[in-house]
Amino acid sequence: MGRMRNLKRFPDKNRQETKGATFHKRSDVLRIIPLGGLEEVGRNMTAFEYENDILIVDAGLGFPGEDMPGIDYVIPNTAYLKENRDKIRGLFITHAHLDHVGAIPYIMEGMGNPPIWTTPLSRGIILKRQDEFPHVPKLEINIINKDDKKIIDLGNFKIENFHVNHNIPDSVGLAIHTPVGLIVHTCDFKFDFTPIGDKPADIARIAQIGAEGVKVLLSDSTNAENPGHSISEKTIMENLEEIFKVAKGKIVAATFASLIMRIQQLILLAEKYDRKVAIEGYGMKTNVEFAKQLQYIKAEKGTLIDTRSIDNYPPHKILVICTGAQGEDRAALMRIANREHRFVKIAKGDSVIFSSSVIPGNERSVQFLRDIIARQGAKVYHYKMMDIHAGGHAQADDLKLMINLMHPEYFMPIHGQYYMLRAHADLAENMGMPEQNMLVAENGQVIEVGKNHAKVTQEKVPSNYVMVDGLGIGDIDNVVMRDRQILAQDGMVVAIIIIDTKKGVVRHDPDIISRGFVYMKESTELLTEVKKLIKEIVEKSIRPGERPNVAYVRDNIRDDLGKFLFQKIERRPMILPFLIEV
Repeated sequence: MGRMRNLKRFPDKNRQETKGATFHKRSDVLRIIPLGGLEEVGRNMTAFEYENDILIVDAGLGFPGEDMPGIDYVIPNTAYLKENRDKIRGLFITHAHLDHVGAIPYIMEGMGNPPIWTTPLSRGIILKRQDEFPHVPKLEINIINKDDKKIIDLGNFKIENFHVNHNIPDSVGLAIHTPVGLIVHTCDFKFDFTPIGDKPADIARIAQIGAEGVKVLLSDSTNAENPGHSISEKTIMENLEEIFKVAKGKIVAATFASLIMRIQQLILLAEKYDRKVAIEGYGMKTNVEFAKQLQYIKAEKGTLIDTRSIDNYPPHKILVICTGAQGEDRAALMRIANREHRFVKIAKGDSVIFSSSVIPGNERSVQFLRDIIARQGAKVYHYKMMDIHAGGHAQADDLKLMINLMHPEYFMPIHGQYYMLRAHADLAENMGMPEQNMLVAENGQVIEVGKNHAKVTQEKVPSNYVMVDGLGIGDIDNVVMRDRQILAQDGMVVAIIIIDTKKGVVRHDPDIISRGFVYMKESTELLTEVKKLIKEIVEKSIRPGERPNVAYVRDNIRDDLGKFLFQKIERRPMILPFLIEV
């Protein structure tokens, strides 16, 4: 695998320098270092450091924004952990969503491939994903049970887990005993007293941990701005059943590949209403197989069928569960809607269920997908019409319950955009926690916790996006990204110029190639002016009989032609001049 490059290196492990300031580590404090997951949804990763021991919780990826063309993923910057790799005692994974495990193949080697602790389902999904990265070192993964009270001893850290509800089974929060006090990390969580395919969160255990005296509570903030309680999966299943009752043709249900509970709900309903189930989408098929092995998904013999055999059954006997609820181009649902799928077609009278909320930024692609489906005569159901999706994150009343159960001395909101963190802190303040005990931080900002204090310091470690593009990791910098943005927005103009160096003139008209800028056949007048201007620029920049300064000529063409094009049509294409001397 590629290696991260151009990352900041600290000359002294006992001193960090940030923006001109010098920081000396104290040996009697715990340092909490969020490397991702603050100021964003995704890319979750937090390090806990005390003296010569470092514990890491989660190692997730984020998905690129519209301003990152060509980028596959963004992952945390682990430069600080690489420099301190000898201190790393282990990595704990709270659950198997990609925003918590997706960075593992890219970062483990650089951190010295530390041991991992996680639950069985998470272990299976992590190892299956590792098959896509054959050249990375083999992982050491230790199993923990979500109901186990066993304490894992890692130097200055003593870690025990507790069961929480999320929208994937085998999710755990962590109680981390340190020399300065008990630190609790909730994981992504919600309280669901009637879950499907899982047990309710262990509230008694959570309350017991809270009674021990929690120094700092790190708590999930993703839904902090939403009032009330999270919708139970039982309610979701009841609403999905209403669709099954009235559906006349086949049902196609799209959701996230990792929503094991939702997949189980749909299988149970299919069996109740005598439908066969086909699973579509590589990631979903993989997750279903592991979940079946671990008994998180149960299906009667004959319920699950190969997609290729769908035509052996009438449409009203078929349920297809697939990926693609976010309108992804090559996901199963988009291929089905575009009639590109070999075996599954949408017909009049079918029902299509979008059992997921829309991730911000995907609104247009999801609406486009719904339009395609509706034009084919299918009935479309989504979460704004009825409660057929519940997120995995606690809403305001559930967050208050967690704070009441833990009654921490200090409170640190995690996992969310900054305004979500702030909304969560406001909840805690409204419950009576002092404002000065709120630890609202940014990615990379070091939080210092002592026996008698806790504060957000001005020290920061590198926490910028590391971009994954194909096999390249961290080799896409701001200059490359800016060039990609220019190409995506305004296109490119290539000018090929032949220079007669003896006479100091341009031979013939320059050849102009436009890509993503203007349609050349309809812009002949503009291109004529461009050719004329380029000749003038070049001939002003060279002298007869002298070899031209190629870099100087190219810069003049870029500057002057760029200004001209912006004045003409208010676009700034990338300009690539090629000079040929004869």
